[in-house]
Amino acid sequence: TGLGFLCLKRLPGCQTPVSKSKTTEATKIAIEAGFCHIDCAYAYQVEEEVGLAIRSEIADGTVKREDILYTSKLWSTFHRPELVQSFLKRSLKKLHFDYVDLYLIHIPTAMKPGEELYPKDENGKILYDSVDLCATWEAMEKCKDAGLARSIGVSNFNRRQLEMILNKPGLKYKPVCNQVECHVYHNQKKLLDFCKSKDIVLVAFGALGTQREKRWVDQSSPVLLDDPVLGALAKKHKRSPALIALRYQLQCGVVVPAKSFNENRIKENIQWHLCICFYFLKWEFGSGDFYFIRDDFILHFPQSSIYFNIHIFIHFEFFHLLTISICIVHLNGLFMFSFSSRSTFF
Repeated sequence: TGLGFLCLKRLPGCQTPVSKSKTTEATKIAIEAGFCHIDCAYAYQVEEEVGLAIRSEIADGTVKREDILYTSKLWSTFHRPELVQSFLKRSLKKLHFDYVDLYLIHIPTAMKPGEELYPKDENGKILYDSVDLCATWEAMEKCKDAGLARSIGVSNFNRRQLEMILNKPGLKYKPVCNQVECHVYHNQKKLLDFCKSKDIVLVAFGALGTQREKRWVDQSSPVLLDDPVLGALAKKHKRSPALIALRYQLQCGVVVPAKSFNENRIKENIQWHLCICFYFLKWEFGSGDFYFIRDDFILHFPQSSIYFNIHIFIHFEFFHLLTISICIVHLNGLFMFSFSSRSTFF
């Protein structure tokens, strides 16, 4: 089990990038508060700043490199097998690391190779690339064999895409996790059940349903944390609606995140996540409450939503968040426990 900190460039709904110095400082604060899993990616465009923060904390003796579980992600413009390892080395050079602990395919869709995050034609349409996903995965396996990544996984994959990899002839390593949007309104039950059956950890982003971009979310639907069902259960159990929503996902077996950016909230969140763990041991929904949530909540999204029809793209705008998360990752048969011994709770 690990407490994780996701490092991104922009705040939700904000077009102004967070300054480099603030990104570095926020990462340092998170590490000093006890967060050991640092979740980053090329697409977040902050790897240099995050690497600087981690090296600074290592240099002053706050942590050792082996105390940090660092996650990075392969971007879609580098899916061609011959580009995968060199792309990871690019991230490692920015970080001044010899390896990453976890390397994910960010999204299953390949785009035209190049330096632009979202290559487009003259009409503004995304330029895709024809790359065999299994070939990309083989290149990911080679990254692990080369010692550049300790473990490998995926993000934003549906069942069919996972099966493509799992059923690949000569599969050497299966994905250790799949990171997808998951919350009470979009509980990913079928995908979760499938991942459990294959011993793949489902990691949620947007666990409180904060992604409400008009193209995907029915704006007339209730805001998740204002939902009367959550409100009633929060009153019954004397917890906040957010805790009810997260506790539900924990009870379903999902790794859950919550978001923050300022120093006080970062420090509060590590205490909050430790409390979540204690609640996990001593408090859970009764069967009536649990199934009341599962049966009553439905997906409040437009029927025409391309996101839910083909499940390829996710909310690119929301790459630019700063997220605090509790992350449970099953790595090569071992559960990594990375609570910081510096925490005042221990």
